Amino acid sequence: MKKYLIIGGSIAGVSCVEGIRSRDKEGEITLVTSEPFSNYGRPLISYYLEGKTDVKRMSWRGEDFYERNRVDVRHAVTAEKLEPEAKRVLLSTGEALPYDALCLCLGSHPFSPRFEGVETVENRFFFTTLSDALALEKTVTKTSRVLVVGAGFIGLKCAEGLRDRAGSVTVCDLAEHAMSANLDADCAPILEKHLEANGLRLMLGDTVERFEGQTAHMKSGQTVGFDVLVIAIGTRPNVSLLAEAGGGVNKGILVGEGMETSLPGIWAAGDCTESMDVSAGATGLLAVLPNASLQGFCAGVNMAGGSERFDKGIKMNSIGFFGLHIMSAGTYTEPVYTELTDTGCKKLFAKDGVLTGFILLGDTARAGIYTSLIRERTPLETIDFEAVKKEPSLLPFGQDYRAKKLGGAV
Repeated sequence: MKKYLIIGGSIAGVSCVEGIRSRDKEGEITLVTSEPFSNYGRPLISYYLEGKTDVKRMSWRGEDFYERNRVDVRHAVTAEKLEPEAKRVLLSTGEALPYDALCLCLGSHPFSPRFEGVETVENRFFFTTLSDALALEKTVTKTSRVLVVGAGFIGLKCAEGLRDRAGSVTVCDLAEHAMSANLDADCAPILEKHLEANGLRLMLGDTVERFEGQTAHMKSGQTVGFDVLVIAIGTRPNVSLLAEAGGGVNKGILVGEGMETSLPGIWAAGDCTESMDVSAGATGLLAVLPNASLQGFCAGVNMAGGSERFDKGIKMNSIGFFGLHIMSAGTYTEPVYTELTDTGCKKLFAKDGVLTGFILLGDTARAGIYTSLIRERTPLETIDFEAVKKEPSLLPFGQDYRAKKLGGAV
């Protein structure tokens, strides 16, 4: 009986279990996770702070998922060393787990610059796990002044989750615009106006130079007093376990289309990996939930002897702040369509006759049509792009295309 070992219990790890079980109903699956909680959706932690969900409802595949799939789970345990020649992993408990097929779903860790004086801050947090959200829940009160360093999606979702719990929430970022990795100078001001209208204080183009207790000294010369600090500048892939075993890494773990690493019998999936971005034509980090799910399932199928491929990966984000929805995907090359209003934005980008990316702020209906065009690298000359760019619909694609996408229901 084949022995499967998965390191990591987030979305990629859960999807890997599903991939294995889609082909092998009998093999032994062991999953090791550093978290004390069962499978849950990390994007939901801000909704937990808002009171829109609870721990039970945050379960990704149900509380009995591991039991149903006969998975031996080790919670609150870390993998300390990988020994590929012996085909085993050494755990923080001292146990050595053997495997026939291993998948590394190691995720990422929060990145924090070396802020001068940060050790003098009493209440400081990151915001990437349920444990972070629970710690903030215990600490923040109705009079707390919260300072969030980072105006990307992690920092802004944290700020949204804390708005009604705290006395005030200030968000700073060295970038000139909020969500600078996802929005351009045309679209970002619309979001910023919306965030400020909903009670957040933004300090953009400015960040902390040093901390002195509960005071942040900013690069601009201003000072910001606070009671709770959240550092949400970004994350970095966890690659050391494979790298120390001699596996290939760059910014992330290098994988092929089947999610195999450079070491025999070892796969990797999720935020720890670096794979091909078809919108850019180059490898990169594709650290978002849909990709983690697809990659994990692909790895699981192949660990069980299948021939699945993850070959249409792109960067993408779908998020909302105080009711304003945002979707973005792909690579921003040459803008081919721009539509701006006081409350919304649509921008489409193309290169060499194919759609490479889009930004939708406000109306995100049927955005999947644009995503499909990017993934499939559909030549724009083969469709009525003039109609599609204004109103996404399958009608301008022709009957054969609609039949393919809709299984004949056209």
